[in-house]
Amino acid sequence: MGKTRREFTPEYKDEAVKLVINTGRPVAVVARELGISEASLGRWVNSFKARNETGETAVTESERAELQRLRKENADLKLDRAFLKKASLFFAQEASDTNAKRSN
Repeated sequence: MGKTRREFTPEYKDEAVKLVINTGRPVAVVARELGISEASLGRWVNSFKARNETGETAVTESERAELQRLRKENADLKLDRAFLKKASLFFAQEASDTNAKRSN
C-alpha cells in the first residue's frame, strides 16, 4: 500500500525553510526533526534561495497565499456592497411609494 501524499501550507514551508536558513543546520537534520522528506525540504530551500538570488523577494509563498485569499475576500465584499446598495435603493423607493399613497 502506498503512502498518501501530504500537503503543506505555504506558511509551514516558509517556517521550515527559515529553520534551515536561520539556524544553519543541515536540511537532513531539520527534515528528520519535522518528519518530512529531505528531498521536499531541500526543494523548498533551493526555491527560496533561487528567489532571493534573482531578487524575487517581494512575495513569499505565504504572502502569495494571503494575497489570493484577500483578493477573493475583496471580491466577495464588493458583491455584498453592491447587493446592499441595490437593497437600500429598493427600500427607499418602496418607502417613498408608501408615503405617496398615504398623502393621496
